[in-house]
Amino acid sequence: MLWYHSFERIRIIVHQFGACASFERLFMQTVVQHRRDPKVDLLDAAKRVLMAEGYAGLSTRAVATEAGTQMSQIRYHFGSKKGMVLALFEYMNDALIARQAETFHRTDLSVSQKWARACDYLEEDLASGYVRVLQELMAVGWSNPAVGDAVRRAIAQWQGLILELVRDVERQTGSLGPFRAEEIATLIGAAFIGSESLILLGFDDAQHPMRAALRRVGDLIALAETQQED
Repeated sequence: MLWYHSFERIRIIVHQFGACASFERLFMQTVVQHRRDPKVDLLDAAKRVLMAEGYAGLSTRAVATEAGTQMSQIRYHFGSKKGMVLALFEYMNDALIARQAETFHRTDLSVSQKWARACDYLEEDLASGYVRVLQELMAVGWSNPAVGDAVRRAIAQWQGLILELVRDVERQTGSLGPFRAEEIATLIGAAFIGSESLILLGFDDAQHPMRAALRRVGDLIALAETQQED
């Protein structure tokens, strides 16, 4: 909080010397922007614990220790470990949805390039721990309605982005063959989620090349794009 006390001393000096009110308002807005949200601090700490210890080690005590605060703060902001995990999942998911949307909405990238980016993002999301959290919460959601609702909302967001992309392809090509856009989007989503699950199981080898298979689909899309140009 050293930065805040320094800002406060400057504010007092500015006020004493009669600086204009608009400048003082701008100054205080800057102070507010630099204040850390304690809830975000806890979520960042939870993400670090997740990366270091895995889901099994993601306890409220470990997160409180990592954040340098009391466990009562976790209870205050999230209510329980389940509440903390759901908040962490939504926190991570929102950032990734924004990242994916930015890529899919870019008009300077072809569909095959967007697919390649999606495969790159899969690697990032495996490394960040997001995929593991998603998969474990999916299993919990089978018997826990609240968790199931949260996971379904998240997956629906991903499916919505994929559906937008498929509809763009349909507009460009005029046809998706016997498929509806919703059906292709569903197959794509299932392919990625299924691959994520099997990769976490270690079922990704020369006989079952999950990552490579996903990237080969991108190669097929690129080939179709080339043929369409010709």
